Amino acid sequence: MPGSTFTTALKTAATYIDVAANAHGEEKAHLVLQALKRAHQASPHLVEVGPGGGSAVAYLAAQLSAAQPPVDDARLTLVEVPGVTSASLDQAVDAFNRVGTCRLLTGFAQDIGTLLPELADVISASALLHEVYSYGGGYAGLHSMIRTLPTVLKPGGMFAYRDVYAVKSRSLHDRTQQTYTARSWLRFLRMFLPQYLDEGMHPYHSASDLVVLRQDSRIVRPEELTEGTSVVASAPVGIFREVQRHYITLRDHIWRSGVLGVSPYLEGPLSGDWIDARSGHKRVHYVPTDTDWLPASQKAMLLALSEPYMDHHTVDGDIFDECTDIALNAFLDRAETGDGECAEVWRSWVTREGRETYAYMTLDSLLAAVAVHSTEAAQEQRTVLMPVRLADVMRRDRAYYNRYLRRALPNPLKDAKQMVLFANVPVTDTDSLGDGMHCLQQWCSKGSLARVYAAINQGG
Repeated sequence: MPGSTFTTALKTAATYIDVAANAHGEEKAHLVLQALKRAHQASPHLVEVGPGGGSAVAYLAAQLSAAQPPVDDARLTLVEVPGVTSASLDQAVDAFNRVGTCRLLTGFAQDIGTLLPELADVISASALLHEVYSYGGGYAGLHSMIRTLPTVLKPGGMFAYRDVYAVKSRSLHDRTQQTYTARSWLRFLRMFLPQYLDEGMHPYHSASDLVVLRQDSRIVRPEELTEGTSVVASAPVGIFREVQRHYITLRDHIWRSGVLGVSPYLEGPLSGDWIDARSGHKRVHYVPTDTDWLPASQKAMLLALSEPYMDHHTVDGDIFDECTDIALNAFLDRAETGDGECAEVWRSWVTREGRETYAYMTLDSLLAAVAVHSTEAAQEQRTVLMPVRLADVMRRDRAYYNRYLRRALPNPLKDAKQMVLFANVPVTDTDSLGDGMHCLQQWCSKGSLARVYAAINQGG
């Protein structure tokens, strides 16, 4: 994603690539394994765009070596932004080379058409389109990327994609209302919304997209919000998605920094110590950190509610969330006034993620856009990217985050990842096209279906 707005230094920091962006390997690789089962190719060529810390690479290596019979001839090509390096990715590449061959190419996702030396059987990516949208030219860059994908996939090949789940509405521009009462959320709105709306890459520019905030029945600007009074907000549902997802990523970022006096285990076995996994209720394992700005009473409160466990402490996740939200409000107060370490942690998050748009399309518009623009690819044998089985479209809910959001907000949006396995279907394959259109009917509006049908049949 070229351009000065792509924060290479922060995106490649070890604490981000090797830790924060290196989780959910099974989820990232799930659709790739499903595609391999259907490909039936000898020595399949796999491509992962943006491997980050290599969690999907490592998981793939483990699964291929454990398969019966073991798969030992897979060829994996990784495409990563220039300057991005990762120790954990190096380890994952070594693991994959024990079950196949793996090579790393440097370049931008938009240039994948000239980077790959051969066509791929499966291309996988996580948050690729979200990154291209935010740093590679908005919708124009996004559509250009989609038009490139069919040219680097074999006919019948597959594109496995995973990104932030948008919303249930047909459009992110549908207006709705949200109420915020917690002080930390009100302060976050005051700090985040003005800079995101003014500087972020987002599609909310029309008169009908105006954010209207009311406190005490009076319309106020975001920067005028006070923490003592609830705010009733009216805005496109997509903006509420941005607020909610950015708050969650900021909270995780602050936790990892240790500035709140604690450093919880957010990755690894200890992060999955569930009291009730289905409801998202967990124990949080953490270690205290040295920080001199928090009042001693706040530090003591969490420790008093915790239990010692080996070389660290553990506490009920709901209690941890409540205690750290109090500290987080104090953090935002200091960050807003430019105070020392808190301000620096806030600035690093804003620079890296604060202007990104996580959910720029609903599932309806995503499926339609990929299908329509893929038919515009510059190739002799026209193809269309579309799911052809109902199981090719799925959602993985984030139970822990949803539990927290239900307690923090009166009517939160569901936090999840949406995953789609697109098949590169030749437009002459009427059987697969029929399966694909039947699949799209489950998620797409009639208008979107008409667009896809017209694109496929363009030129006869």
